[in-house]
Amino acid sequence: QVQLVESGGGLVQAGGSLRLSCAASGRTFSRYDVGWFRQAPEKLREFVATIGWDGTSRNYTDSVKGRFTISRDNAKNTVYLQMNSLRPEDTAVYCCAAKNSQGGYDCWGSGTLVTVSS
Repeated sequence: QVQLVESGGGLVQAGGSLRLSCAASGRTFSRYDVGWFRQAPEKLREFVATIGWDGTSRNYTDSVKGRFTISRDNAKNTVYLQMNSLRPEDTAVYCCAAKNSQGGYDCWGSGTLVTVSS
């Protein structure tokens, strides 16, 4: 079982940048695909980005393509989400999750809040 803890959120002006971190415990972290998800107030959780276990496969939701970059450092058991050109609509609680045996992602941590002011 891999446990993940998110950090790096905060308040930033539109156009600014933040880097989120997803730190994992467990020696098998490098075997898992990992995803970032977000949930804005009164909205459903949505997919943001995923990265394959070895970092060679990356996918993004259309609204963040060209602005966000997902990466990982398996030696540090950490996945990152670099967010540039932030927009007010990016405001949400961001969480990370490892892909489970059914192919889904479950965010078990409390997430990290990103607030983008206009």
